[in-house]
Amino acid sequence: MQDRYPATIEAAEDLLRNGRYVPDRALSTALFLCLKLGRPLFLEGEAGVGKTEIAKVLAATLGRTLIRLQCYEGLDVASAVYEWNYPRQMMAIRLAESSDRDNTDKLAANIYGEEYLIERPLLSALRPNPAGPPVLLIDELDRTDEPFEAYLLEVLSDFQITIPELGSIVAEAPPIVVITSNRTREIHDALKRRCLYHWVDYPSAKRELEILKLKVPEAAHTLSAQVVDAVHQLRGEDLFKPPGIAETIDWTRALIALDRSELDPSSFSETLGVVLKYQDDIAQVSIKNKTGGFSLAKAAAS
Repeated sequence: MQDRYPATIEAAEDLLRNGRYVPDRALSTALFLCLKLGRPLFLEGEAGVGKTEIAKVLAATLGRTLIRLQCYEGLDVASAVYEWNYPRQMMAIRLAESSDRDNTDKLAANIYGEEYLIERPLLSALRPNPAGPPVLLIDELDRTDEPFEAYLLEVLSDFQITIPELGSIVAEAPPIVVITSNRTREIHDALKRRCLYHWVDYPSAKRELEILKLKVPEAAHTLSAQVVDAVHQLRGEDLFKPPGIAETIDWTRALIALDRSELDPSSFSETLGVVLKYQDDIAQVSIKNKTGGFSLAKAAAS
């Protein structure tokens, strides 16, 4: 299946662009090496910079299944890897007990067979797939705890999972692994060493404008340029949550829906809730704008 992977960094960039994702050279290089070397790709960066989208685009452009493990505090093996179907096991036991002795003995030998196994994302990613090795997205790993990180080491080192009742299950062809983190805490070095690392930053104004042209082609160039300029100025403020690329796209679509041809001071003030998601941030920007200390609205209107 690797003959379908990009043969050059330029081909890796084209792969992402074909999925309407605008990468920089560093990301294209990291993706090329991830596919070429068969190493997991660890993407770190602020929320909203497009880390998750990379895995989605990769699965779509390669024609692979996307298997997503959304991480959260308290995530355990039963939710991430596998669990036994206890209700079905109990039903089988009761049916066997009401039958003859031979059925009971057979069931005792097979009660932990694969027919009673419920596969979760990590185990599913190791199974053979007709379309080729899937893309395994381990999203927001920083939300989990260190014990779960330690469990991942076996999966990422040997692409195998050990189930006590069945033994080790090894992937015939390793999945393409993409791990994301918003860096709310540091991920252990032992896990990072098994991955290729790339920091996904906010895009430059030029690249963000190109993203807008792809995602909101109906927007006039002037409006798109004003929105990008406004967003970049907002990111320069001391906000609890600076706007990400998704907010740039949403803001542009909202202005189009309101039949606004430009981001004037009135439109800017009225639609702040589209681009900023915390009241303290909205209040800070609004006050600074009213007192003349925040020049964004004037810049946007010019």
